[in-house]
Amino acid sequence: MKLWKSRLHPHTFSLVGGEPTIHPELTEFVSLTRRNWPAAQLRLVTNGFFLHRHPALPVALQGDPNACIYLSIHHDAPEYNDKLRPNLELLRSWVRDYGIRAQIYNSFKNWTRRYHGSGHAMEPFEDGRPRQSWENCPSRYCPQLFEGKIWKCAPLAYLKMQDDRYRLSDSWKPYLSYQPLDPGCSDAQLADFFNREEETFCAMCPAKRMRFKLPMPLR
Repeated sequence: MKLWKSRLHPHTFSLVGGEPTIHPELTEFVSLTRRNWPAAQLRLVTNGFFLHRHPALPVALQGDPNACIYLSIHHDAPEYNDKLRPNLELLRSWVRDYGIRAQIYNSFKNWTRRYHGSGHAMEPFEDGRPRQSWENCPSRYCPQLFEGKIWKCAPLAYLKMQDDRYRLSDSWKPYLSYQPLDPGCSDAQLADFFNREEETFCAMCPAKRMRFKLPMPLR
C-alpha cells in the first residue's frame, strides 16, 4: 500500500481473499488501509466463518462511517446456514455494540465461471472475443493490489499461484506472461493502465457470462 499511497486515490478499497479472516493479522490490515487511504470506502469481504478469531476487529472499525463488513453467503443449503449462524450472530452483536456497518449479500446467486474445469484440468475459455469477455466481466472495474503491483483483475493476479500448485497446461502460457503495473511506472503508464478496457488477456474468460451453482463448500 505504501508504494502507491501518494499516486492512487481509490474511491473503494476492498480487503478480499481467498478468505481474509484466515490471516491472523487481519485487524492490522484494516489499520494499514486506513493509514494509507483514510478517505476510501473500506470493504472487508468475508464468508464470515472465522470472524470469531478477530475480537479486536470491531474496535478497529468502530467510529468509521466509511468502513463496512460485507458478509458473503456462498450457499443456500440449510447445513451451510446452520454452520454460519454463530458467526452471523456475532456480527450482529458487533453492529449493535460497536455501531459498525455490515452488509449481508447472497453471492451464491451470482457465481460465474472464469475457466473450464478445475485443478490440473483447468483450461482457459479462449472464445477469441476479448471485448465481449471484458464487457461481461463482473470485475472489470476491480484491479488488484497484490505483491506491491497493480493487476488488471483477480484471475490474472492469482493465476501464477494456480500454476505453481497444479502445473497448468501450455494453454495458459500467454496469460501467465501478463505484466502487472510496477510502482516505478510513469504517470502516463499509470493513466494508460486505468483507461484501458479490454486487452488480449481478457480472452481467457468467457465471452458470455456463464452462471453456475457452487458445490456445497462444507462437504
